[in-house]
Order: sequence, then structure tokens, then C-alpha cells
Amino acid sequence: MKLKIALLSGDGIGPEVTQQAVKVLDAIAQKYGHTFTFEKADVGAIAIEKTGNPLPEATLKICANSDAVLFGAIGDPKYDNNPDAEVRPEQGLLKLRKNLGLFANIRPIVTYNSLIHKSNFKKDVIKGTDFVIYRELTSGIYFGERSISEDGNTATDNCTYTSEEIDRITHLAFKAAQVRRKKLTLVDKANVLATSRLWRKRVTEIAQQYSDVKLEFLFVDNAAMQIILKPTQFDVILTENLFGDILSDEASVISGSLGLLASASIGNHTALFEPIHGSFSVAKGKNIANPLASVLSAAMLLDHFALHDEAEDIRIAVEKSIELNITTPDLNSTNHFSTTSVGNFLSDFILDDENTFYNKNNIDLGQSTII
Repeated sequence: MKLKIALLSGDGIGPEVTQQAVKVLDAIAQKYGHTFTFEKADVGAIAIEKTGNPLPEATLKICANSDAVLFGAIGDPKYDNNPDAEVRPEQGLLKLRKNLGLFANIRPIVTYNSLIHKSNFKKDVIKGTDFVIYRELTSGIYFGERSISEDGNTATDNCTYTSEEIDRITHLAFKAAQVRRKKLTLVDKANVLATSRLWRKRVTEIAQQYSDVKLEFLFVDNAAMQIILKPTQFDVILTENLFGDILSDEASVISGSLGLLASASIGNHTALFEPIHGSFSVAKGKNIANPLASVLSAAMLLDHFALHDEAEDIRIAVEKSIELNITTPDLNSTNHFSTTSVGNFLSDFILDDENTFYNKNNIDLGQSTII
């Protein structure tokens, strides 16, 4: 298969982790005879510095003409610490989602047995956790009309949803549940919000087309509690933009590290794949950032194009790196590996998993495969 991939490394640690994802995709291409070409483009703070625009038209054009987008991270303390900044890096990502029509954000939440001790949760609570959150991404309160009164004492943010916006992500979520454990949980606030009542009405009607999937409902406050109390009860969670943003970040701590969590943003014509962590600017240039979330995002990219064996190869390599403790300082504080070294190991393992020789010194030198 030939794929043209827009490479938007972004800010902070973004370039370092996406470099490892590209390395792993190159290994997959070599092993399976695919051709993946990457075209770089600027977004976020780096784009503001160069052009004054967090999403230049040239970047948007490259993304629109690509089969998929591999995204790094966005944000910079320069803007985070300046509430009066009119142009902000995050505006680039919001605009990108809107312009590409990326209406569904998909975030898998899984645990790795060898890392359960890293989580703040009790082992018997989180062991076996495996669910995915489908978050609506291009509507709701984040994109509604907003205003501030002339005296600055009153602010308004409007939340609006249409049936079409609800229906398209609902079908995706039900289809995902059909190939998983056949359970879908709609999270809303239908006892208070009119938009939530519309969500519940539409999802209930659509559920009739997926009779093999069990549909449940939770108010968002209860859902937030249940994710902490018993995360293993969930299979597919479907929710609106604001709730999904909050719940997916809450759920991210289950695994023990933000550096493990990938995501996909799906539209009708293209898709974007990114780790859920931020730009982590304090680690920029230190070669210590965890690349696994970016690498797992690359696996989701392959799944999107039905390259399931290839995606599974990446996941097996990631699990092996965790099992052997070939990980960055966030997961291995005493005998850790660099960002680059982890990428080297994953690439070598994919190309020759049976003969990869696990030796720290060799991996640090980029020679983890010794035949």
C-alpha cells in the first residue's frame, strides 16, 4: 500500500516522539513492502513564530492532500503564561479539526500487566481495563457562540448540537462496539441539558440498528466516578465534546503514564493520529520523552487503513519494550533508555523479533539487533 502522510511534529517534544513513530512506520513499510511518504508542515507555536498563524494555509493544504496526518504535540509556555495572547498554538489544532471535518476523537484506554504497579490505582481495580472513548470533536460548547458583556462581568458560551452531528459519531461508536465486547455507554447530562436530551433521543433510535450491542446510559458525574471505581465495566463510551475531553484525561491516568496513550481523530475524508500528551516543553531536546504514545498512534493509523497485522506488530513491539523495561524515565527511573533508543529497539524488533538481542549498551548505540 502507498500512503501519503502529513507530518505535523508541532511543539515541545513533538518532533522527538514523532521521529520515532516515523522510524517504526518505516520498519513496517520495509517488512511488508508498503510505501509511506511523509511531508513535513508547521503547526502551533513554531508556526506562529514563523508566520504569525498557528495553522498556515500551506499546512492545511498539505493535510488536505494527504491520506492521513501524524501529529506530535502543540503548546508553549510563552502562550500558556500569557492569558492576553490573542493568537495561541491550540487555535491551530482546533482549526485543523474543523477544516478537515475530524468529528470523532477515539481514545483507547488499556493497561499493561507489567506496568500496573506504576498506576495510582489498586491492581485489582484496573487489571484488565480495556475500553475506548468516542468523543464528538467539532461541535458543542467549544465551537458555540461566546460573548462577554461590555462591563466584563458576564460571559456566555453556547452549546449547540444537531442530529446530524450526533448521528455520524454514534454510528462509528456502535460499529466499534460490534467488533469489541458489544456494549456501548452513552455519557450525558440529560437530566439538565437540552443538548444531552437530544443526544439520548438520537442514540436510542440509532441503537435499534445495532441490536447485538447493549446500550447503557450514565450521567457524566456518575461516569466520572465509575471510571475510578470500576473501569473494567466499560467497553465503548460515547459522549459529547466537553465531557469527552474531561473524561478521557481522567481515564488516561489509569495506565500509569500519559506517554502510553494514543488517539485518532476521524473525518469523512481524512484522519489525524496523535498522542494525547501535551508538548511537555521542559523535556524538549533532552531525549527523555516517552515515544510510545506516538508510536501507538501510528498503529491506529495502520488500523484505519485495514493494515491490522502491521498495527499488531507495532503493539507487540511496544508490549515487549515495556516487558523488558526498555523505556524512558517516566516508566523506568533507575535504568532508563533515551527516546531515540526506544525507537531503535521498536524498529529492530519489528524487523527481526526472533533475533533481537536485548542488551542495554547495544540498544543505546542503536545496535539492538545482532545476528
